Amino acid sequence: MSDGARVYLRPPTRADQVEFVALMRGSRSFHRPWASAPTDPDRFAAYLADARRADFEAMLVCRTNDGAILGFFNRSHITRGLLQSAYLGYAIGKPHAGQGYMRDGLELVLRHAFLTLRLHRIEANIQPENHASIALARGAGFQREGFSPRYLKIGGRWRDHERWAVLADDWRRRSDGRRAMQATR
Repeated sequence: MSDGARVYLRPPTRADQVEFVALMRGSRSFHRPWASAPTDPDRFAAYLADARRADFEAMLVCRTNDGAILGFFNRSHITRGLLQSAYLGYAIGKPHAGQGYMRDGLELVLRHAFLTLRLHRIEANIQPENHASIALARGAGFQREGFSPRYLKIGGRWRDHERWAVLADDWRRRSDGRRAMQATR
């Protein structure tokens, strides 16, 4: 799907079940209470079924040098027409956290969303205490737009979330600025 220097994105397949489920199962305590990921074959099969829907795009983040699955990004509720937007969810496996893989992957996700899918807006809903996720979104140009009390049910509890979003025009300006800075070095 999309390639970068350290990571690439690709859709999940049935052949990924063992590796993906093992990574997510081993990361359950790391993800709690921020995210819920498939940790058994049945939930992975449901994830693959979701990935076949027109309004859902699942992307595995894989390491370029060995193809290892590191985490995932999901674009959901992809809406066309006048809105041209999607929601973004993501998680990384605990062994790969803090190494910049998700930052690299998020740039590929946004490039694909804005240049290929021609979306106008990407929104991520993040729990206020999830500082790593907020830093990831902020670093990619997302802006905090508001607060939603008891917004999503994760781990059996309704949890507050902050709404973070990035618009295509803002992302393009930011990307153009980064390229210009790199060209002057």
